[in-house]
Amino acid sequence: MKQKIKAKAQQLAQNPATKKALLSMKPEKSPWGFLGIILFFIAPEIIAFIWGVPITSYAKTELLLATSAVEQQYYKLLVMLFEEGGSWINLGIGMALLIWLFF
Repeated sequence: MKQKIKAKAQQLAQNPATKKALLSMKPEKSPWGFLGIILFFIAPEIIAFIWGVPITSYAKTELLLATSAVEQQYYKLLVMLFEEGGSWINLGIGMALLIWLFF
């Protein structure tokens, strides 16, 4: 069974379509590519590690006072995003993409 899985993994890695898909995912070497990785992967996690608890408590307090459905959704989203704190996995993915950008 292990040999079969290993053979399939090697076959998948050597497939030209896989290589093409992997290259299409690579961020573009430009200031926008760099800023995109920083703004969408790394910055939110750092903010969640540092200010996750105050943001969550603020959103829960404001959720009780929200008057419209849009406000309620906004505060629920803030609670969902920052309640658990930062994610080391997402931060690692952001760092890996940043390293991949320069190679």
